[in-house]
Amino acid sequence: MNPWYGKSAVIVSLVVYIIIRAPHGRRSMKVPIAEDRKGGLEIGLLIGAWLGTTIVPVVWITTSLFAVAEYTLHPVPYGVGLGMMVLGLWLFYCSHTDLGTNWSVTLQTREEHSLVTTGIYSRIRHPMYSSMFALGVAQALFLPNWIVGPAYLVSFGLLYVFRVRIEERMMLDRFGTEYEDYVQRTGRLIPRLG
Repeated sequence: MNPWYGKSAVIVSLVVYIIIRAPHGRRSMKVPIAEDRKGGLEIGLLIGAWLGTTIVPVVWITTSLFAVAEYTLHPVPYGVGLGMMVLGLWLFYCSHTDLGTNWSVTLQTREEHSLVTTGIYSRIRHPMYSSMFALGVAQALFLPNWIVGPAYLVSFGLLYVFRVRIEERMMLDRFGTEYEDYVQRTGRLIPRLG
């Protein structure tokens, strides 16, 4: 298959991602911050994730910098990757819509922040992270490059590992037993079975 199929999928994914996120970012920025727990490590990890999820793929699309690591794109991984992209973008949309103004790109809570336990959040505590992992798997499958393909998954995975415990501690501090009960009912990244 032509590598432009993979490049096109990356472009579509990035454009839809921006279309989903932009209005929610503008809306949540209008709500004052109640608590901010971002630190230097998180800022560094966010920059690293941005490089791996956005900049490295765009550089691959527009230059030959990573050409040495290219391989032949095959239809089956490409098709599975497209399916994962659709799943990831759907989860991304649902998580933003359900969070409303509670959403923040960094570890912050907003004034009048509420614990969202409806919609996609009734089953998964971190569907936005689930969406990012799905998009990372998608990129690894439909991007035929040994460096750029897994860049999304690796860079976001590092952010997740260092961030999720801090975020859950922040929610526990803010919502106490309400959050503890919520944790018992939901899966972190996938719905809890049973």
